[in-house]
Amino acid sequence: MDKIKIGVVTTSDRASQGIYEDISGVAIMNTMKEYLLNECEYEYRCIPDEQSIIESTLLELSHNCDLIVTTGGTGPAKRDVTTEATENVCQKLLPGFGEQMRAVSLQYVPTAILSRQTAGICNNSLIINLPGKPKSIRECLDAVFPAVPYCIDLIGGAYMEANEDVIKVFRPKSK
Repeated sequence: MDKIKIGVVTTSDRASQGIYEDISGVAIMNTMKEYLLNECEYEYRCIPDEQSIIESTLLELSHNCDLIVTTGGTGPAKRDVTTEATENVCQKLLPGFGEQMRAVSLQYVPTAILSRQTAGICNNSLIINLPGKPKSIRECLDAVFPAVPYCIDLIGGAYMEANEDVIKVFRPKSK
C-alpha cells in the first residue's frame, strides 16, 4: 500500500505567533487518519496570513505531497488571502470543490456564502482550501473527499485507499 504525503497548512496570524493553539490543523490530520487506510506522512505548517508566505509554502509542499489541505484565510476579511495564494500557484482550478463545500455548509450556517474556499492542481498536488473551524472542516471534507482519491489518481499521485466504514470514495469502473 502506498504511503501518502499530505501537506497541512494552517494560515493564522495568531496561531502562528503562539497566541492560541492550532486545533484546525490537528482536525485535518485526525480526519485523514480516519479516512485513509494508507500510512500517511504529514508535512505540517502553521504560518501567518501573508499571501507571499502562503504561496511559497504551497509551492514548496507541492513538490513532494500528493494532497495539500489548508485551513483558514478563506473569508472576506482583509487578511483572508489563502484563496488568492492558492489561485496564484495552481495550474488548474477545480471550482466544484468550493461549490460543494459551500452547498453543504449552507445547510448549517447562512454565512457559508461568505466563504471563498477553492481547490486546484499545483505541480503534482491537489490543494484544497478549508474553513477554519474544526466542525466545518469535517463537514466540508465529508462532502468533497469522495472525489479526492480519483483526482490524485488522475494527477499521478499515490493510490489512496479509504476506510469504507468511514467514507465512501468514488472511482469510475475500469473498462
